[in-house]
Amino acid sequence: MNRESKVAPIVWDTQLQLLDQRLLPHTETYLDIGTVEEAGRAIAGLVVRGAPAIGITAAYGVVLACRQYPDMNVRMQALDALADARPTAVNLRWAVERMRSLLLDGADDAQLEAEAKAIHEADIKANLTMGELGAQLIHPGSSVLTHCNTGSLATGGYGTALGVIRSAYASGRLTDVYAGETRPWLQGARLTAWELQKDGIPVHLVIEGAVASLFAAGKAKWLIVGADRVVANGDTANKIGTLSAAVHAKRNGAQVMVVIPTTTLDLGLESGDQIPIEERGSSEILSLGGNRVAADGAGAWNPVFDITPAELIDCIVTEKGVARPPFKESLAALKQ
Repeated sequence: MNRESKVAPIVWDTQLQLLDQRLLPHTETYLDIGTVEEAGRAIAGLVVRGAPAIGITAAYGVVLACRQYPDMNVRMQALDALADARPTAVNLRWAVERMRSLLLDGADDAQLEAEAKAIHEADIKANLTMGELGAQLIHPGSSVLTHCNTGSLATGGYGTALGVIRSAYASGRLTDVYAGETRPWLQGARLTAWELQKDGIPVHLVIEGAVASLFAAGKAKWLIVGADRVVANGDTANKIGTLSAAVHAKRNGAQVMVVIPTTTLDLGLESGDQIPIEERGSSEILSLGGNRVAADGAGAWNPVFDITPAELIDCIVTEKGVARPPFKESLAALKQ
């Protein structure tokens, strides 16, 4: 199996470069990110997205902050603002706090840069492990639906849920891969389909409204997704639309797999009710590709994540092993 990703969303070479995911699949452009404020705006503006990739970007953002600001108080304020760039993905605050701790312990610029690189490299290694562990759970001849984008673009490289799909396809276990379009930003259509095509993996796009029929027709035996946060009881925050896909999967006898690095676990929260859900501007729904599609005067409700309850999830795959119900015990064991 080719274990190298053809996609590099985050590049560090004395400064940070981010592949602008807003322009894919038609334009591949890297943005030079020279300040911590630019890193924060790139996270908030969806230049980079996906919980692990956001965390890696934030780690490099801390390096940039320390280059910019000699004063420690100003640095801390910059780190606070960076950690608040998006509220739902737990990896963002995890990375900032890990880097902050080193900084407060007296780490110099070289040590901080080495730590950010270590976070990046560890994520890629974790993805490869998760890909193999998750693929082993899939019987040959299976088919899968995935939602949003969980590949190299959402991580340091290779992917979480898409890493499992890559590994399962390479080992001959998958016959068909379906991807939800993922409105309103179309991450499935623009990003997941683009990544799979680059790797030579055939993919069929489906609108979210077709997911119920897909599972009812027996065309998908698995729903495999990533997550931005998983809490102590196994409740999972992922891209809006995941909950309905999981409901339809379970109703029709399909299995549900969540694939995350352990950095996405937030065992300090007991249930999904405690997860903050980001709401974005209505223009993302009222317009498409910069062109308004809704009737004038219409409003919109735009939560960008939903909570899939643990009872709908069959397994949670991490780089440290596979957790199964009851998740409160199995996830806690993985965190030890």
